[in-house]
Amino acid sequence: MKDFVRKTVLITGGTSGIGLALAEAFLREGANVAVCARSKEALDAFQLKHPQALAIRADVTHAAAREEMLKAVAERFGSLDVLVSNAGVLVERNFMTDTPDAAALAAEFDLNLTAPVQLTAEAIRRFEKLAAIVFVTSGYALVSPRRSPTYGAAKAGLRAFAKALRRQGADRKLHVLEVIPPTVDTPATVHRKVKKVSPEAVATETLRALRSGRDEALVGQTRLLPTLLRIAPRAVENLVANG
Repeated sequence: MKDFVRKTVLITGGTSGIGLALAEAFLREGANVAVCARSKEALDAFQLKHPQALAIRADVTHAAAREEMLKAVAERFGSLDVLVSNAGVLVERNFMTDTPDAAALAAEFDLNLTAPVQLTAEAIRRFEKLAAIVFVTSGYALVSPRRSPTYGAAKAGLRAFAKALRRQGADRKLHVLEVIPPTVDTPATVHRKVKKVSPEAVATETLRALRSGRDEALVGQTRLLPTLLRIAPRAVENLVANG
């Protein structure tokens, strides 16, 4: 996919952070953009700023909401070319001091892992001309963080799913891209006093990787992470996991 003019892109969690930066980047490229989110206020603000886009209120963990979302995209734009699974949440948990609520754990894994997998299956079934699927994972998919083992587990699972899907989709030339950012400067990370990259940097690298057909878009500090994990795995894991 060398350009995105009149291509249709659906981005989950598209009203803030990485999702918003992606939506605006695709809009600048002339794409038809649809975003979904759970917050009506955020969707209204997005729609006011970008009236040419489609803003859909949907909780991607609900099957009926996913179906209605894909239906809305089809009715508005006729097809879907790029699906971006970006919606997610990092919950800090210490299993040594607390016993997580079962429902809360299930909800976290539903959003971070199960929903993207289910949405992928539904989009492939509905849109025969789907050209690319983008999964926004994290550097924590490679090294799980001490402060959130469940987030690391979910992102590692999504990374594994992306790799297998890439093999399955090779014959139909489905481009499966994994975007692997470090900590991103968003409202959710204000309390983190660490080096961060901007959402716009993630969006820029994502579009670049889509154009070049790469399997992975490593952003910022994560660019050296695979190499460093081969050279000095224990030292790098201790540094990243505790960072």
